[in-house]
Amino acid sequence: MITKNEGENLAACLNSIDFADQIVIIDSDSTDDTRQIAARFGCELFVEPWKGFGPQKQMAVDRCKNPWVLILDADERIPQETADVIKKIIASSENDVAGYSFPRKNFFQGRWIRHAGWWPDRIVRLFKKDRGRVTTDPVHESIHVDGAVKALNVPIEHYTESRLSKILIKIDHYSTLGAEEAFKKGKKTSIGSPVCRAGITFFQDYFLRLGILDGSQGLTLAMTDSINKFFKYAKLYELHRRQQNRDGKP
Repeated sequence: MITKNEGENLAACLNSIDFADQIVIIDSDSTDDTRQIAARFGCELFVEPWKGFGPQKQMAVDRCKNPWVLILDADERIPQETADVIKKIIASSENDVAGYSFPRKNFFQGRWIRHAGWWPDRIVRLFKKDRGRVTTDPVHESIHVDGAVKALNVPIEHYTESRLSKILIKIDHYSTLGAEEAFKKGKKTSIGSPVCRAGITFFQDYFLRLGILDGSQGLTLAMTDSINKFFKYAKLYELHRRQQNRDGKP
């Protein structure tokens, strides 16, 4: 896993994977007790400057010594039923499967979010080291597996950030990364696009994808998702304006 100031989450995550033979953590500039917690649990911790989500996670994978790799975020947990299945997979000789996907149960402000695309939120997290690799995307990275991927029914639990003050910080960070990635790919936008995209995102999340059924938490998530979309495209527009100014265009 990768960390930066994950002291509030890390111990619970590590407790849930006490079956692991090796735990590799790539830390980037933590100033809280993240590193001390990792040492207490006997993790192999490496300090590396930030290179983006994908590259950071691949550095952790490269340091793993066993044939099977499980990637987790510090705010995720492996329930006992999932741990039992993972242990059986590793002990078996099912050589035709290169990776496994899990449904992810996302919890926000104490509620399991079941709508707006938050469930089952299927993700590949367990794979053979020599058959899988983390994509190089700086944000929204994924795991590319060379071979068959089998879908499991046991979940990974994700306790996403619930404090609005922290969510706003994440929105600023993620929208910047998203805008920079879109800019590098040559995507264009207009001055009115951020508002339109934010409105469409809210309507889709809250009404079409039934986020309305997730109570106040569903409303908050639809709002924060639309705000993130607004700032991503507003920042993309800003990047194009800066380029035009550098090129001397009106």
